[in-house]
Amino acid sequence: MKRSSIHWALVALALAAGCLSPSPYQKVTQDWTRKTTLRGPYQEVMQLAATYKSPEWRLAYAKKDAEARGLVGAAREQRIAQAEAEVAGPIEIQLLVATWDRRENDLDRGQKSVWRVRILDDSGDEIEPLEIVKDKRPSLVLRAEFPAMGDFATAYIARFPRKSNTGSAVAIQSGIKLRVSSERGGVQLEWPAR
Repeated sequence: MKRSSIHWALVALALAAGCLSPSPYQKVTQDWTRKTTLRGPYQEVMQLAATYKSPEWRLAYAKKDAEARGLVGAAREQRIAQAEAEVAGPIEIQLLVATWDRRENDLDRGQKSVWRVRILDDSGDEIEPLEIVKDKRPSLVLRAEFPAMGDFATAYIARFPRKSNTGSAVAIQSGIKLRVSSERGGVQLEWPAR
């Protein structure tokens, strides 16, 4: 009797482990998410989690979205093709920001923001975002899409140009480097080229 109980407990544990393994989307999101913390002398200034919406991430998200919406056949292929087309658009990074002082959590204020958000090209030149907009979707939706979303975080989408002001492609062959800085300090996150 005891041996049978142990057997069924092991079977249940194995099934639970299989159910708890991350989905392909969760794994890709984890691979493309970076986290850091900026600390001041007396308190934490900012927590930042950022997900680079790489071609791999966009494809995984499109497949997850198609599955969640029950898309099949041509509709599913159209959703995946849309994700592939989005890769040619601006470089997008999802920013999940929590600041000790809520007034400092103002990335969407453009030039008036406390923070400077830039990506660095291969020569170290800073590239300003085209825009940073607050992601106003419900927090449960954001947490499902970006598990790194903390309880006190505000979500933003930062879009950067793929071409410089001269019309040449932004040189990011070595990968994406994101720098967020203010008078209180700065942090840098990196996504190496794959």
